[in-house]
Amino acid sequence: MELISNSNSNNQQLLSRIATNGGHGEDSPYFDGWKAYDNDPFNYTENPKGVIQMGLAENQLSFDLIEDWMKTHPRASICTTEGVTEFKDIALFQDYHGLPAFRNAVAKFMGKTRGGKVVFDPDHIVMSGGATGAAETITFCLADPGEAFLVPTPYYPAFDRDLKWRTGIQLLPVVCESSNNFNITITALEAAYENARKANIRVKGLLLNNPSNPLGTVVDRETLRNIVTFINKNNIHLICDEIYAATVFSQPNFVSIAEIIEEENVICNRDLIHILYSLSKDMGFPGFRVGIIYSYNKNVVNCARKMSSFGLVSTQTQHLIASMLSDDEFIDSFISESSRRLAKRHKILTNGLSQLGIGSLKSNAGLFFWMDLRRLLKEPTYEAEMTLWRMIIKDVKLNVSPGSSFHCTEPGWFRVCFANMNDETMEVALRRIKVFMKKQMMRRSNLRLSFSSRRFEECAMTPRMMGSPHSPLVMTPHSPLVHAS
Repeated sequence: MELISNSNSNNQQLLSRIATNGGHGEDSPYFDGWKAYDNDPFNYTENPKGVIQMGLAENQLSFDLIEDWMKTHPRASICTTEGVTEFKDIALFQDYHGLPAFRNAVAKFMGKTRGGKVVFDPDHIVMSGGATGAAETITFCLADPGEAFLVPTPYYPAFDRDLKWRTGIQLLPVVCESSNNFNITITALEAAYENARKANIRVKGLLLNNPSNPLGTVVDRETLRNIVTFINKNNIHLICDEIYAATVFSQPNFVSIAEIIEEENVICNRDLIHILYSLSKDMGFPGFRVGIIYSYNKNVVNCARKMSSFGLVSTQTQHLIASMLSDDEFIDSFISESSRRLAKRHKILTNGLSQLGIGSLKSNAGLFFWMDLRRLLKEPTYEAEMTLWRMIIKDVKLNVSPGSSFHCTEPGWFRVCFANMNDETMEVALRRIKVFMKKQMMRRSNLRLSFSSRRFEECAMTPRMMGSPHSPLVMTPHSPLVHAS
């Protein structure tokens, strides 16, 4: 044992602080749920009792549309007989600015996904290896180690990895509450900013995820205007992560920060505004690793392009994407149909849970919703939330993500992803939840019967016995029996 310990110690000393500091966050329940799925993945025929993956925000509902387009446009790929004539030009070295056709097509697509209300300049587009690479790159451009960004809670767990791990910056939570539907308030922003100032932490910006992951909601126009006022007043950056822009499937519509700063009555230093985008969610292409930084600050664009050398998008992918996104008829049809399918799946699943007595935050965007299981907690603590989460993973065999991994300040909320599975798998998931809820109701019923029985015994006690503060039957606000009933 001593030899093993010494060996581990020596290995630690041989590696860098980044390699050994655990900043990747793999020990989070968010990633632990994925591991549970990987170890026992559900398959309708081969492993019907396996874990169903409901912790991955992946959009598979419109893949058939993409496949059909690919079959009818073989020239889009340089790896087909029809497209091989362009193989040499695409395979040779390309400038890290990106293929002009690619940047033009992405700029046009970004405008479409925002309702055609704004026009994006291809010269302000920087490509990166996925949204992860884009988020880290913009962080490197804007902040030094020890400086901080404000982030409204609950927020995407991997932001802790993407923005902090290698850059050394901090993320400071802006607390949003369920009593206000987790909406962002200027009061909360100012409180977080003031707390950072008192702690001598320099705040360099605000990171806003809109539409929100994990809430599945959009930020309203008035709040966006207030946020622009806030960042201008304090001369800090605003990074808007808009990777779910085209997943909005019902009212209210998505409003991009790009639209807000175009308004006549909005005063804004545009050098402070930056947008993160990707094709991972809107088009369902996470494996293509197409991340985008769109900055109104030319110095940031220049710096980010140099940094993009470490995580470029392959020219083969750029060529294919440029061809697809330039097909206006297909893209218009895809966005419309994808929205319809997301709405349908969201309605089926949330209605199904509602019939079982499970509520969720009202949402209209994203590939997930924010499920409310607070009433199933034995007590309102993170420990109770983790106990319930382990039960869902182990007994129900569903990987849903606990709110604590999203830095939610209220235990009992869970993110449920609904677009990464077929209809049959979704039906299995609903059946499992139904069985689980029946068991929970039986448990709660038994607890109430037990409670009623004890109340009967109390009536037979003397007043002196009932009034004793040391009696085990005295109920407190935190008693498991109180919260179970």
